[in-house]
Amino acid sequence: MKEPTLTEIKENRLWRSMGLSDEEYQKICETLQREPNYTELGMYAVLWSEHCAYKHTRPFFKLFPTSGERILQGPGENAGIVDIGDGWAVVFKVESHNHPSAIEPYEGAATGVGGILRDIFTMGARPIACLNSLRFGELANDRVKHLVKGVVSGIAGYGNAVGVPTVGGEVYFDQGYAGNPLVNVMAVGLVRHEQITKAVASGVGNPVMVVGSYTGRDGIHGATFASEELTEESEERRPAVQVGDPFTEKLLIEACLELISSGVVVGIQDMGAAGLTSSACEMASRSGSGIEMDISLVPRREAGMTPYEVMLSESQERMLVVPKDGSEEQVKAIFAKYGLPAVVVGRVTDDGMIRIYDGEKLVAEVPAKSLSTDGAPVYLREGKRPAYLDEAHSFDPEILPLKSDYTADLLKLLESPTIASKEWIYRQYDHMVQLNTVVPPGPADAAVLRVKGTTKGIAVTIDGNGRQVYLDPYQGAMAVVAEAARNLICCGAEPIGLTDGLNFGNPERPEVYWQLEQAIKGLADAARFLGIPVTGGNASLYNESSGEAIYPTPIVGMVGLLEDISTRLTSSFKEVGDVIALLGWPGSELGGSEYLKLVNPIPVGKPPRVDLAREKALQKVMLEAAGERLLKSAHDISEGGLAVCVAESCLQGGLGAEIELPWEGRPDALLFAESGARIVVSLKGENWARLQQIASESGVPLTRLGQVQGSEIQFRHTGVEHPLITVSVRQAKDVWKMALEKALLAERG
Repeated sequence: MKEPTLTEIKENRLWRSMGLSDEEYQKICETLQREPNYTELGMYAVLWSEHCAYKHTRPFFKLFPTSGERILQGPGENAGIVDIGDGWAVVFKVESHNHPSAIEPYEGAATGVGGILRDIFTMGARPIACLNSLRFGELANDRVKHLVKGVVSGIAGYGNAVGVPTVGGEVYFDQGYAGNPLVNVMAVGLVRHEQITKAVASGVGNPVMVVGSYTGRDGIHGATFASEELTEESEERRPAVQVGDPFTEKLLIEACLELISSGVVVGIQDMGAAGLTSSACEMASRSGSGIEMDISLVPRREAGMTPYEVMLSESQERMLVVPKDGSEEQVKAIFAKYGLPAVVVGRVTDDGMIRIYDGEKLVAEVPAKSLSTDGAPVYLREGKRPAYLDEAHSFDPEILPLKSDYTADLLKLLESPTIASKEWIYRQYDHMVQLNTVVPPGPADAAVLRVKGTTKGIAVTIDGNGRQVYLDPYQGAMAVVAEAARNLICCGAEPIGLTDGLNFGNPERPEVYWQLEQAIKGLADAARFLGIPVTGGNASLYNESSGEAIYPTPIVGMVGLLEDISTRLTSSFKEVGDVIALLGWPGSELGGSEYLKLVNPIPVGKPPRVDLAREKALQKVMLEAAGERLLKSAHDISEGGLAVCVAESCLQGGLGAEIELPWEGRPDALLFAESGARIVVSLKGENWARLQQIASESGVPLTRLGQVQGSEIQFRHTGVEHPLITVSVRQAKDVWKMALEKALLAERG
């Protein structure tokens, strides 16, 4: 392939097809004081894409609280790091692979797993867990079923083969994601403090080495593809989707961790989005150095690749390593042991330039800083509150007819794919590999993993709620942080750090920009108030299809610490006769709820308002009660409200419950509201007085609701003779357990 000349670039305005605006092209010319050649233009296009440069979100990042006594590495590196004591630290990050998964669901999801794992072990940590946050359209659509099956298979196929357990996650089904699914993946690793490694290229004269898999043409311009709207022509961009090899990644993990342990590594970086271009630029710009490379030395699996293709390839399972000068043979020997190539392709320089040769020919020469996020353009726009909010907020739940029996509504909610058991999904994942998983997917609000050789445990969760954020981006985003924290404390873990994934539509639209700004403020304010620092994250914008944006969907991945893993809690009821209680405040806010979705698929109403002081007080009580082993179970109230929360604890434990609602108000609101700061707990009666004392000291209400019983789930309302809900555990479980699988396998009649 012959690369276009400068004249052809200008005549055809080729920068536009790469996602660059005319103004951005002029800025490149001013930076270089000349016109860029085709390879240089491609390098700028991928690193100035929204996916890499965060052109619209970067100004808001300063709002996040990023410091704390446990923070060892905040934003700016491949992943964040928090200290958990005894010389151990947790490394974690969330990334998106939305657009590739929409076009090629298996490979899109699989390479999303591979990429996030490399972000973890490039920091010197061994990956110990993956989680995923998925959004799809409604399952009545055959294309949606295809996407679900492909994405789940991709996650399972890669994660199982690479030997890292998938321990948790969440899946939502809603028409707001019909044309543009969301695939967010979180990875967690453990590292000793002395093994922490950074992605820097320092030390003039140090070698620069390409290690891992061979370079091909897959994934070229993947970063720019992820920074544009999905259209009918997007199917033609299928070559932009990378192809992963989990078995090579498994070898790469072991080789890189052994190399880091050898002490010769100065810096190491994954070749993720934008491939060799991003890894070289980021490593050089972080240390204020330069890099000179001869790409004719890069191991390739395809003949005739141009410099443009080599620099922009996003072939998977590759790393860029800067070891100490003189250690080249040691690096090669370590990688050879795992059957992987390790080739010196260049050296670190001191002039701040990325200088690329193809043999003796200079094919690119650009300042490293100009390619970095610091050198990329930043856009501050005027946001506009969407007009749809007035109509959505005008919905009054009081117009809903009151019923004497809500059993059918509970069963419909348990049958809805968003709430139904996700066993069909997680039974495809190996969640026990490495033997660290103590609480697997299903029976708790978060997964719990042991830290071998210690008494410690790590709880991990990933959460979001696009319907509530759609109705109020600020309140909805705060609610996401609060729910993630509740999921951790329901396991007995103290929240210690969070990573975010920002999934939004086209930020050039004023309404989407407003959603983005408000949501980031909500995330930041909640994280700051609750004392949970943000260690980094990911932004995925331009999530639109046929001109329609997804629901604004910020995702929060959160890590918690149990000093004593034996104090961990699960959500299932344990024993007949145990007391069931509500720890927290009664709620009756139906806006944005799954219950309202039964009557109106579009989110309506005002979502629950978040009271962060209540959330913080609730955290304190829960952690103290768990530490004293007062509780048998804990389950936070979220989708489906109190009724679904209690039912899930029943179904997971195979036991029933007798519940009496002591508050005044609409029965449907008391049953199905998704108001925050509420946790359903169960405990022995002998522990009631002590729990009451702890709750009272922190000003948190504790309400006795009923008790665990044998085979029936029943809800009554004080003063009303007829039960609101009566259903057998067996009937409810049959509906809940098989609903997702039936929906996925159902044929259109």
